[in-house]
Amino acid sequence: MTTLLERAFSELEQLTESEQDSIASIILAELEDDERWEVAFAKAPGKLAELAARSKAQVAAGQCRSVGFDEL
Repeated sequence: MTTLLERAFSELEQLTESEQDSIASIILAELEDDERWEVAFAKAPGKLAELAARSKAQVAAGQCRSVGFDEL
């Protein structure tokens, strides 16, 4: 275990059980989400590169414009 993770666990020990469970749920959900992405990319290994190429082509063709976060 890394020093940073050990420090995080040490801090978590100071919290109530309810708070610990809440944070544990967030961590587990994040790990599950990462696994879903890994599985999705494994099923279509060239898909991400294809999407990136399509995006670059759309930008080059002037089909996209840059906007700020508040304009979304």
